[in-house]
Amino acid sequence: MRPLALGLFCLLCCNAVRLDRRRPRPITARRQNDTTVKPRAGKNPCKAIPLDFVFVIDSSRSIRPHDYKKVKTFIVNLLQFLKVGPDATRVGLLQYGSVVQPEFSLKTYTSNAEVEQAVRNMEHLATGTMTGLAIQYTMETAFTEEEGARPANLHIPRIAMIVTDGRPQDTVEEIAAQARQAGIQIFAIGVGRVDMDVLKAIGSEPHSEHVHLVANFSQIESLISVFQSKLCGGSDMCEIVDHQCQHVCVSSPASYRCKCRKGFTLNPDGKTCKEIDHCVDGTHGCEQEFMNTADSCVCKCRRGYTLKPDGKTCKKTDHCADGKHGCEQDFMSTEDSCVCKCREGYTLRPDGKTCQSRDLCQTVDHGCEHLCVSTTDSYICRCFEGFMLAEDGQSCRKAECGDGVMDLFFVIDGSKSLGPANFELVKQFVNGIVDSLDISQIGTHVGLLQYSTKVRTEFTLGQYTTAQDIKQAVSRIQYMGKGSMTGSALRHMFESSFSANEGARHNIPHVSIVFTDGRSQDDVSEWANKAKSSGVTIYAVGVGKAIEQELREIASEPKEKHVYYAENFENMGEISKKLKSSMCRDKASDESMCQCENVIMFQNQVTEKLKSLVQNIEAMSKKLETLENQLVFK
Repeated sequence: MRPLALGLFCLLCCNAVRLDRRRPRPITARRQNDTTVKPRAGKNPCKAIPLDFVFVIDSSRSIRPHDYKKVKTFIVNLLQFLKVGPDATRVGLLQYGSVVQPEFSLKTYTSNAEVEQAVRNMEHLATGTMTGLAIQYTMETAFTEEEGARPANLHIPRIAMIVTDGRPQDTVEEIAAQARQAGIQIFAIGVGRVDMDVLKAIGSEPHSEHVHLVANFSQIESLISVFQSKLCGGSDMCEIVDHQCQHVCVSSPASYRCKCRKGFTLNPDGKTCKEIDHCVDGTHGCEQEFMNTADSCVCKCRRGYTLKPDGKTCKKTDHCADGKHGCEQDFMSTEDSCVCKCREGYTLRPDGKTCQSRDLCQTVDHGCEHLCVSTTDSYICRCFEGFMLAEDGQSCRKAECGDGVMDLFFVIDGSKSLGPANFELVKQFVNGIVDSLDISQIGTHVGLLQYSTKVRTEFTLGQYTTAQDIKQAVSRIQYMGKGSMTGSALRHMFESSFSANEGARHNIPHVSIVFTDGRSQDDVSEWANKAKSSGVTIYAVGVGKAIEQELREIASEPKEKHVYYAENFENMGEISKKLKSSMCRDKASDESMCQCENVIMFQNQVTEKLKSLVQNIEAMSKKLETLENQLVFK
């Protein structure tokens, strides 16, 4: 359908165009009332720049006769800036209404005087406004070599100046774009109430140089000075206009154009440039990576590889090939360099070359009093069972609480009444208790939660198995500093802290130390009683404004043994001593219970074994009796 419609359109155009060429009318003298601009006698003020220049004049009925004369005067005045001749500028003119009427072609006249007289003899068509049809004729006919246009390889600028006063009765965007693409530089001049968007659709870029609009035909003469600099060529247009070319501006006789540097192509906006992608077609054949350059697509290799001589494939870079690595044992080539390695059982020293045994306890003076244990890249000191590692990390001391084992959970107050400084003292209090315990995988486990308006578990019972790790975790605790919901903390401790999911162990004493410095904002008795009924031994420690009755509700029986109070935080050291002493005694009795339970268990196991042995003896006796009977029978 589209080719058929285009063919029909072309047929209409051909019928509309009057193909007969008007011959120049006799030059007759007549009075001229029009104002013309005369150059100096005998001298053209412009440089002789050859152009192929075609005027496309709107001759519709909306243009009144006296305005039509002003258009002709405007053309005559522009001619003074053009040197007309076969080897200079060639001028053609067509006017249009409902049809296109060629007045004279680029090859018709060879002098300024002949062109001027032909313009003065033009007659007004006074019909419609088929601007698109006129642009099509200009592109397809007026600028052909048959009509006088010079061959494209001579690079003579082709310029069309379109003057209109109204809205086109046909479409102009597509045909104007085709004309510009064909190399025609279009100036669009609008007079009166012309739509500026239509003018921009017709004119070349930049619009600031090629599109002009005046209020009426009396003002069209104001454009003469504008076009003088464009047509004379005396100035470098790139120097006198804001061309906005991203790369290079190239002046032309009537305007300028933008160009791009090597390796780039001009974008449709006629201003900016984009890099030509030589790799986009995918025919580069690169094995790994590729890169677009100004001239071509070149292959690249990933880090650790080098390009082979074929310029396409890659090979792994061997940084160890020169033998200069200096490695004591093994070596390996990586992406960037040759690195040294050590055999199993050895580790690389800081010099990156030599190796040392992984069992550092055998190669260094570790200073451990009891045991030295090698780690991945270092070592640590350990103590025999019943002893604890001292602060120096090497010597050992007897644990204050002996061999007692328990799951101990701290519940500490982080309310705003403490203040940050006192909260740090509470953390020191916790670490002091930890120092007195035998913390290990099979020894005592410690967990801690902080409460304020909310409850936050800082670490669980199963999270750390060394005193050093626990103390570091305590030092990292951030102070909450809000309300005091002790009851909520006790509930969380009862429901979660001593659960198997959080590391609590079966048949191990569960002990909790609850610290507070003031009255709770919720009830404490309900959840304290539930925790105690479940087997948790609770020590209540209060400081400052702590309420004695509340401490007693929290603590286990007997109260005198499980409630501790100090008037200020400076006296917490005394509480720590008493609390450690009491806890150790409790654990001793717990251990006695455990030992009694173990004896009973042992007795039960012996009894079961004896029963089994008796049963086996009885069975053997029956077998012997049967065997004896068989022998007697024989």
